[in-house]
Amino acid sequence: MKIKKLASVQMGYSFRSRLEASKNGTVAVIQMKDLLDDNTVGCGDLVKINMDAVKEHHLARRGDLIFRSRGLVTTSAILLEDPEKAVVAAPLLRIRISRPEKVLPEYLNWYISQRDAQIFLTSRAKGTVQKMISKQAIEDLEVALPTLEKQKNIVELACLLAREQTLLHRLAEKREQYISRLLMQLAKAPTERPN
Repeated sequence: MKIKKLASVQMGYSFRSRLEASKNGTVAVIQMKDLLDDNTVGCGDLVKINMDAVKEHHLARRGDLIFRSRGLVTTSAILLEDPEKAVVAAPLLRIRISRPEKVLPEYLNWYISQRDAQIFLTSRAKGTVQKMISKQAIEDLEVALPTLEKQKNIVELACLLAREQTLLHRLAEKREQYISRLLMQLAKAPTERPN
Protein backbone atom coordinates (compact mmCIF):
# COMPACT_ATOMS: atom_id res chain seq x y z
CA MET A 1 0.00 0.00 0.00
CA LYS A 2 1.30 3.48 -0.81
CA ILE A 3 2.26 5.82 2.03
CA LYS A 4 -0.36 8.36 0.90
CA LYS A 5 -3.06 5.80 1.84
CA LEU A 6 -1.49 5.25 5.28
CA ALA A 7 -0.27 8.68 6.32
CA SER A 8 -0.35 12.40 5.60
CA VAL A 9 2.89 13.95 4.35
CA GLN A 10 3.45 17.64 5.02
CA MET A 11 6.29 19.98 4.11
CA GLY A 12 8.17 21.45 7.05
CA TYR A 13 7.53 25.05 8.06
CA SER A 14 9.36 27.47 5.79
CA PHE A 15 10.94 30.28 7.81
CA ARG A 16 11.42 33.53 5.93
CA SER A 17 14.65 34.39 7.72
CA ARG A 18 17.35 32.85 9.88
CA LEU A 19 16.07 31.37 13.16
CA GLU A 20 16.55 33.70 16.12
CA ALA A 21 16.93 31.49 19.20
CA SER A 22 15.28 32.72 22.38
CA LYS A 23 15.62 31.21 25.88
CA ASN A 24 12.00 32.10 26.59
CA GLY A 25 10.83 31.07 23.13
CA THR A 26 7.29 29.76 22.82
CA VAL A 27 7.88 27.26 20.02
CA ALA A 28 10.61 24.63 19.55
CA VAL A 29 11.96 23.90 16.06
CA ILE A 30 12.94 20.42 14.85
CA GLN A 31 15.83 20.76 12.39
CA MET A 32 18.10 18.36 10.48
CA LYS A 33 20.66 18.43 13.33
CA ASP A 34 18.03 17.01 15.73
CA LEU A 35 17.67 13.78 13.73
CA LEU A 36 19.93 11.19 15.35
CA ASP A 37 21.92 8.33 13.82
CA ASP A 38 19.52 5.76 15.30
CA ASN A 39 16.64 7.34 13.32
CA THR A 40 15.00 8.98 16.32
CA VAL A 41 14.49 12.70 17.00
CA GLY A 42 16.54 14.16 19.85
CA CYS A 43 14.24 16.59 21.66
CA GLY A 44 16.70 17.54 24.41
CA ASP A 45 18.38 20.35 22.49
CA LEU A 46 15.68 21.85 20.27
CA VAL A 47 16.10 25.54 19.42
CA LYS A 48 13.29 27.67 20.86
CA ILE A 49 12.01 30.73 19.04
CA ASN A 50 9.32 33.36 19.48
CA MET A 51 6.57 32.68 17.00
CA ASP A 52 3.27 34.50 17.10
CA ALA A 53 0.59 32.33 15.58
CA VAL A 54 1.23 28.65 14.99
CA LYS A 55 -1.54 26.71 13.32
CA GLU A 56 -2.35 23.36 14.92
CA HIS A 57 -1.56 21.42 11.71
CA HIS A 58 2.05 22.68 11.83
CA LEU A 59 2.73 21.21 15.28
CA ALA A 60 4.65 17.94 15.55
CA ARG A 61 3.60 15.23 17.99
CA ARG A 62 4.73 11.90 19.39
CA GLY A 63 4.67 9.18 16.72
CA ASP A 64 5.34 11.56 13.81
CA LEU A 65 8.13 10.67 11.40
CA ILE A 66 10.49 13.41 10.28
CA PHE A 67 11.89 12.68 6.81
CA ARG A 68 15.25 13.94 5.52
CA SER A 69 14.26 15.12 2.04
CA ARG A 70 17.68 16.55 1.11
CA GLY A 71 21.22 15.24 1.14
CA LEU A 72 22.85 11.82 0.99
CA VAL A 73 20.76 10.26 3.77
CA THR A 74 17.11 9.83 2.82
CA THR A 75 15.67 8.16 5.89
CA SER A 76 13.19 9.26 8.52
CA ALA A 77 13.44 9.68 12.28
CA ILE A 78 10.62 9.01 14.72
CA LEU A 79 9.46 11.27 17.54
CA LEU A 80 9.39 8.89 20.51
CA GLU A 81 8.56 11.62 23.01
CA ASP A 82 6.12 14.51 22.99
CA PRO A 83 8.04 17.60 21.78
CA GLU A 84 5.32 19.81 23.34
CA LYS A 85 4.90 22.87 21.12
CA ALA A 86 7.25 22.20 18.18
CA VAL A 87 7.26 22.72 14.43
CA VAL A 88 9.28 20.87 11.80
CA ALA A 89 11.53 23.15 9.73
CA ALA A 90 11.76 22.86 5.94
CA PRO A 91 13.27 21.07 4.01
CA LEU A 92 12.23 18.26 6.36
CA LEU A 93 8.90 16.52 5.76
CA ARG A 94 6.53 15.38 8.49
CA ILE A 95 4.80 12.03 8.02
CA ARG A 96 1.82 11.38 10.32
CA ILE A 97 0.07 8.01 10.37
CA SER A 98 -3.61 8.31 9.45
CA ARG A 99 -4.36 4.56 9.46
CA PRO A 100 -3.04 3.25 12.82
CA GLU A 101 -5.04 0.05 12.32
CA LYS A 102 -2.83 -0.70 9.28
CA VAL A 103 0.67 0.49 10.17
CA LEU A 104 2.77 1.25 13.26
CA PRO A 105 4.84 4.47 13.09
CA GLU A 106 7.91 2.54 14.32
CA TYR A 107 7.47 0.00 11.51
CA LEU A 108 7.09 2.69 8.82
CA ASN A 109 10.18 4.44 10.20
CA TRP A 110 12.12 1.16 9.92
CA TYR A 111 10.69 0.37 6.47
CA ILE A 112 11.74 3.71 4.94
CA SER A 113 15.41 2.98 5.73
CA GLN A 114 15.35 -0.50 4.16
CA ARG A 115 17.00 -1.33 0.84
CA ASP A 116 13.82 -1.62 -1.28
CA ALA A 117 12.48 1.74 -0.08
CA GLN A 118 15.88 3.40 -0.49
CA ILE A 119 16.23 2.13 -4.08
CA PHE A 120 12.77 3.54 -4.89
CA LEU A 121 13.51 6.91 -3.27
CA THR A 122 16.94 7.18 -4.93
CA SER A 123 15.32 6.51 -8.33
CA ARG A 124 12.92 9.42 -7.67
CA ALA A 125 15.58 11.86 -6.37
CA LYS A 126 15.91 15.16 -8.21
CA GLY A 127 18.93 17.44 -8.47
CA THR A 128 22.55 16.92 -9.47
CA VAL A 129 24.62 18.45 -6.66
CA GLN A 130 22.14 18.09 -3.81
CA LYS A 131 19.68 15.23 -4.10
CA MET A 132 16.10 15.98 -3.08
CA ILE A 133 13.18 13.64 -2.50
CA SER A 134 9.81 15.24 -3.19
CA LYS A 135 6.66 14.92 -1.09
CA GLN A 136 5.11 13.11 -4.08
CA ALA A 137 7.91 10.49 -4.13
CA ILE A 138 7.38 9.72 -0.43
CA GLU A 139 3.61 9.49 -0.91
CA ASP A 140 4.11 7.03 -3.79
CA LEU A 141 6.41 4.69 -1.83
CA GLU A 142 4.84 1.22 -1.63
CA VAL A 143 4.99 -0.30 1.86
CA ALA A 144 4.79 -4.05 2.56
CA LEU A 145 2.20 -4.44 5.32
CA PRO A 146 2.29 -7.55 7.47
CA THR A 147 -0.08 -7.76 10.47
CA LEU A 148 0.43 -5.25 13.30
CA GLU A 149 1.75 -8.11 15.46
CA LYS A 150 4.38 -8.98 12.83
CA GLN A 151 5.24 -5.28 12.43
CA LYS A 152 5.82 -5.08 16.20
CA ASN A 153 8.07 -8.18 16.07
CA ILE A 154 10.06 -6.76 13.14
CA VAL A 155 10.62 -3.47 15.00
CA GLU A 156 11.71 -5.32 18.18
CA LEU A 157 14.17 -7.49 16.23
CA ALA A 158 15.53 -4.45 14.36
CA CYS A 159 16.10 -2.70 17.74
CA LEU A 160 17.91 -5.75 19.11
CA LEU A 161 20.08 -5.92 15.99
CA ALA A 162 20.98 -2.23 16.28
CA ARG A 163 21.83 -2.72 19.98
CA GLU A 164 24.01 -5.74 19.11
CA GLN A 165 25.85 -3.70 16.45
CA THR A 166 26.50 -0.91 18.96
CA LEU A 167 27.83 -3.37 21.55
CA LEU A 168 30.03 -5.17 19.00
CA HIS A 169 31.46 -1.82 17.86
CA ARG A 170 32.17 -0.80 21.45
CA LEU A 171 33.77 -4.20 22.15
CA ALA A 172 36.00 -3.87 19.06
CA GLU A 173 37.12 -0.39 20.21
CA LYS A 174 37.95 -1.65 23.72
CA ARG A 175 39.87 -4.61 22.29
CA GLU A 176 41.86 -2.32 19.98
CA GLN A 177 42.74 -0.03 22.92
CA TYR A 178 43.79 -3.00 25.05
CA ILE A 179 46.02 -4.52 22.34
CA SER A 180 47.53 -1.10 21.55
CA ARG A 181 48.46 -0.69 25.23
CA LEU A 182 50.02 -4.17 25.31
CA LEU A 183 52.02 -3.48 22.15
CA MET A 184 53.22 -0.14 23.57
CA GLN A 185 54.35 -1.89 26.79
CA LEU A 186 56.19 -4.41 24.66
CA ALA A 187 57.82 -1.63 22.63
CA LYS A 188 58.96 0.19 25.79
CA ALA A 189 60.12 -2.90 27.66
CA PRO A 190 63.89 -3.04 28.28
CA THR A 191 65.58 -5.32 25.80
CA GLU A 192 67.83 -8.11 27.04
CA ARG A 193 71.46 -7.91 25.88
CA PRO A 194 73.10 -11.11 24.71
CA ASN A 195 76.05 -12.35 26.87
